[in-house]
This record gives sequence, structure tokens and C-alpha cells, in this order.
Amino acid sequence: MPEIIFKGPAGRLEGRYKHSPLPNAPVGIVLHPDPERGGNMNGKITYHLFQAFVQRGFSTFRFNFRGVGGSQGEFDKGEGELSDAAAALDYIQDLNKNAPYVWVAGFGFGAWIGMQLLMRRPEIAGWISIAPPANLYDFTFLAPCPTSGLILHGSEDRHVPADHVADLAKRLHEQKGIAVDYRTVDGANHFFRDHIDDMIAHVHDHMNRAECAGRSVLAPAGLLKAA
Repeated sequence: MPEIIFKGPAGRLEGRYKHSPLPNAPVGIVLHPDPERGGNMNGKITYHLFQAFVQRGFSTFRFNFRGVGGSQGEFDKGEGELSDAAAALDYIQDLNKNAPYVWVAGFGFGAWIGMQLLMRRPEIAGWISIAPPANLYDFTFLAPCPTSGLILHGSEDRHVPADHVADLAKRLHEQKGIAVDYRTVDGANHFFRDHIDDMIAHVHDHMNRAECAGRSVLAPAGLLKAA
């Protein structure tokens, strides 16, 4: 899988990209968790989300926020990282000019950034938020949330208490015109230890249901072999 270096607002950013074998494929972008707690694009959850999009035929991109790995710059408490995500989306869309739409997925801090990106980019047709840190960050900017998506949380998560995530999902679900698919994985901790396969199964099930509901024209439901 080729390493990608692209221009970000604070300098060079590094990423990993897998181009879809399907013509005019949709785009998927995956955002990693909190850099101050060791989050990076090669973490297990970020990697498996990336592979899930690849398997579905998306042209898929993950990258390191500023100050992480080979990416230049310093942690900016979310504001700069949102600019990084926008630059990453610009980059992958430039590589896929005929992509019909975009999905964004994020874990923890990356879920928070992904939801902010969603509010700014109308081409995003779907989103996946894994353990969104509703106890740490303000999500009231989602008013209204422009499109439907998945919130997935571990029942044994001690980093992000379940009541905060459930309240976020409830507030979003009450908005008109969208559907928030809120799910919990029984026995899973914040990092879904021993439950990664369950997490990914929920992701695929949500995307299959989105396809059946006609929310967007997803890649074929039969998964492609991961590269």
C-alpha cells in the first residue's frame, strides 16, 4: 500500500491510499483517535475501518494528523486537525474527480473531527462514528445534522461513558430528515478488544441497510477481496 505525502495547512501530511478497482467509485476517508493519547493512522480500529471501505470498493484514504508520525506541525486541539481533514478530503477528491459521494469514518477524537467535517462538506453522504467522545467535546454544532449515519459504542467503554453517547444519539435521532443508527457492542471496551470483528460486522450491516434504503448508491454489497 503506497505511502502518500500531501500538502496540509501546517506542512506535509502522510497517509495511506488504496484506489478502488471499480470505475467511478465512491470515496472513503478514515480519521484516527486523539494524537495526545497515541492515536495514529495505523491503530487497529482505524486500520480495520480502512479495510472495510476497501472491501466495499471505495477508494479509501487514511492519514496522520499534524504532528503525528511523519506529518509536520503540532497538535492544535481540533481546529487545525479539522483543517487537515479538509485538506485530505480535497486531496483524495482530486484523485477521484468522478467519485459520486464520500463517506467519513472516525474513532474517538477522529469521530469528533469527522462530524465537524460532515457539517462543512455537502458531498459527504454517510458517516460512521466509533466511540464519539461526547463526554469530552461539544457536539452541539450538529444542528441540524445533514445526513444519516452510524454511532457505535462498546458497552464496557470506560473512557467514554455510555450515557453521554446515548444522549448524543438521542438528540440527533430527534432531528427530522435523518436516521441515526445507534448500536452498542456487548462486552466491548473503548478499543473493542476481542470485538473488532463484531465492530466491523456492524459497520457492514449499517452500510448494507443504507444501500437498501436508497440513501446512496454504494459499491456492490458483495465485498471485494481486501488488498
